[in-house]
Parts: sequence; C-alpha cells; structure tokens
Amino acid sequence: MTDSRQQQLTDWLRTTHVPPNGSVEMVSGDASFRRYFRFLHASQWFIAVDAPPPQESLQPFMAIAQAYREQGLHAPKVHAYEQQLGFMVLDDFGDTLLFQRLVDDAAAEQAYQQALGLLPGLMRVTKTTEGPLPAYDIALLQRELSLFSDWLVQHHLGLELNSEQHSIWHATCDSLIDNALQQPQVGVHRDFHSRNLMWLESEEQIAVIDFQDAVQGPITYDAVSLLRDCYVRWPDALVARQVERFFQRLQAEQLLPSDTTLTQFIRWFDFMGIQRHLKAAGIFARLLHRDGKAGYMADVPRTLGYIIDISAKYPELASFSQWVSQVREQFIAQPPTADIIDPVSVT
Repeated sequence: MTDSRQQQLTDWLRTTHVPPNGSVEMVSGDASFRRYFRFLHASQWFIAVDAPPPQESLQPFMAIAQAYREQGLHAPKVHAYEQQLGFMVLDDFGDTLLFQRLVDDAAAEQAYQQALGLLPGLMRVTKTTEGPLPAYDIALLQRELSLFSDWLVQHHLGLELNSEQHSIWHATCDSLIDNALQQPQVGVHRDFHSRNLMWLESEEQIAVIDFQDAVQGPITYDAVSLLRDCYVRWPDALVARQVERFFQRLQAEQLLPSDTTLTQFIRWFDFMGIQRHLKAAGIFARLLHRDGKAGYMADVPRTLGYIIDISAKYPELASFSQWVSQVREQFIAQPPTADIIDPVSVT
C-alpha cells in the first residue's frame, strides 16, 4: 500500500534526471524517521531516501558523503535531492550487509580487519563544506548516558534508584565522560557497525552508510562500535587481537600520540564501549515506548552483558557492574510488552 509520502516521493522522482522505469518499492525503515526505497532507472538501480523535515535534514548527510568520498571511502553518491521535501537519490549498494558475512570467527577476523582499515581515512574527516563536525562534548555525552537511566531503568522497568545507586551511577557517568574527553578527538562516524556497513560484492569492498550524525569525538568510538557490536558478540581473544592491530595501525598513521601505551588504549576502548552500550540500551527502550518499534528489545540482554562483563574488569566499576547485573535480571524477568508491534522492517 502506497502512503502519501511515498506517492509524493514517486511524483518528485519523475521530475528528476533519474526517473523510475516502473514502481518505487520500499526497502526498509530504520531507527529514525528515514525510509528507503529502491527503483530502476534505465538499467541501474538507485535508492530513494525519504527523510521528512523537520525531524530529518539532508544537508549533513550530503556534505559528509562528499567529504568521505574525497578521502577515498565508498560512500554513496547523491544523484538528486529536494531539501524542502526531504527527498534524496543515492547509489544502490545492494542488500548484503557486513553482518551477513560474519559466518564464523575466521570470516569475522577478515571482515573486521578490512572494516577497521577504513577508519584512519574516516577519522581525518573533521569538517565538511558545511563547516567543522559537531563536537562530541560533555553535554552530548551526558544526554546519551541519561537515555539508559531515563528510558530503560525508569520508564521500561519502573525502577527508582536509591541513594547508593544514584552515587554509583553518577560516579560511573563521570568516569565514562572523562575517558571520552581525554582521548584524541577525530572524525567519528558514530554508528559504525556490522548492520550499517554494506558489502559490495563486485568490488569486494566495504561501503559506509548512515553517517549523518558524524561528530568529532573519541578515537576508539567507531572501533568499539564495530568490535563490540550490539547485534553479535565474538570471543574476547578475537576482539583483543583486532584492538591490538588497530592500535598499531593508528600509531603507524600518526593518529595516536607516540607515548600512548596499549594498556591506555585498551582502557579507552573498554570505557568507550560501556558508554556506547548504555546509550544503545536506552535507545532500544525508547524505540519501543516512544516509536512503537519493538524489534531492538531482543538485543538488550546482549548489550547489558557487555556492560556487566567489561566493567567487572575494573575495580572502580565493580559496584556498577553488580548493579547493571541486577537491572539485566529484572529485564529478563519482566514479560514482553504484548500490545506494541514493530510497524517497520528494521535492518
């Protein structure tokens, strides 16, 4: 069934230099308000994006795509756009996500090494034609951390923190924010994971998408997004090998201060992962309760498991690890919300 926005998009496409040969079919929605459609023009497939304003803006995506392409990254080319309507036409990178290639440990090793190889180029993009990328500052870090306490702990589970838990939570947030700010600040994709990277079969290359929220932020952020993915978990030894290789690569690329030790880098990586997983768990709960998208809730136990296990490695986070373990037990014990159905196919 075609809705009014899809019909408007189709009508607009017919006025561009890439009018559809036939129908315009929905591919997917995502965790935002954006939707994606596929159509054929001549003998080439394209993706049409519906990013309804004012919730979404095309300009950051288009500017970052250009900057990434100038760095030699496989980012989609923008073929047409209509800013006021929130419509855009992009290259079609196909349907194969990097996630689909992670069939075993050996495949994961190879795929992750290739994906991590993209990050030095991406890190060098700290500005676009629109100006400097926004800073991943204290205010943003605090807002992201509050997603966990506000949406998962309080809204979803109905838990109120006692004075001891408040103290543990705020001390942990302070440590995580300090960790993020003390790292070298580079260009950060901010959603660099196996379901947001496309595998280009014909070129055997990885393409980047969904980068409109890019910022200048901590050097470990994208690596931990990839290696400690909310959607799949790999053995600690595999992750450790990848982290060490990545550390060595950043040193060779002169993106890390020469006096940075591997121990320091691993701590940055671990704490950054905890921050990101707290944010993700909160977003998953918000997607359920605010947007009616239930599909991500199945990933909450894995996401909390990362937080529990990694924070337990650090004595100053031991109490926090124990508290999150209690939150996870409460989450698993709580029956699912039966009256909320995910209305959008989520990739």
